[in-house]
Amino acid sequence: MITLIIIISTVIISVIGFSNNQLINQLIFSPYAVTEQKQWYRFITSGFIHADLNHLGFNMLTLYFFGKNWESYYIDYLGVSPITYALFYFLALIVSQIPSFLKNSKNYHYSSLGASGAVSAIVFSGILVMPWNTLYIFILPVPAIVYAIGFLFYSVYMGKKEIDNINHDAHFWGAIFGVVFSLIIKQEVISIFLFELVHPHFDLHPL
Repeated sequence: MITLIIIISTVIISVIGFSNNQLINQLIFSPYAVTEQKQWYRFITSGFIHADLNHLGFNMLTLYFFGKNWESYYIDYLGVSPITYALFYFLALIVSQIPSFLKNSKNYHYSSLGASGAVSAIVFSGILVMPWNTLYIFILPVPAIVYAIGFLFYSVYMGKKEIDNINHDAHFWGAIFGVVFSLIIKQEVISIFLFELVHPHFDLHPL
């Protein structure tokens, strides 16, 4: 339910933003605006707008599949509160952008947008308890743990290139936050992960 609420809200605001540059400018993550005008809300609002339909679709589809699994496993099986899940998502939006904020606090030209940091946190939190579940990269089945490693290297590489408004650094730090947060709220997650890691199993059903 929480996943669907986040997705619906993000889709509505993002689609409106596609044809409303003023809205994008008000909501986009701008470290300079945060520093000079104290617009701290941008840490959150930037997660509800996206660069284009492909960016939005990729993030929301990923959030749908991983988010519903997070809710069913962590909430239904491990007993985590739904409020904790919502807190997890919004904290991930904030924490994943802190390194970019520190690096660009005086850079007037830097800005970024998208829910990628929070989505990465959900993805990697899910991978902790289901490392061998299958993801499909185009048509190629890939174990989630393999995807995770490749994703981190790709995010570091693209973050150094800085060729678009997508915050690839947030991907990386969101992933790290997702792992740390999960271990804090449920210490037994590490035992689940280690058990799953040494008992590999492969299936061709997507996560």
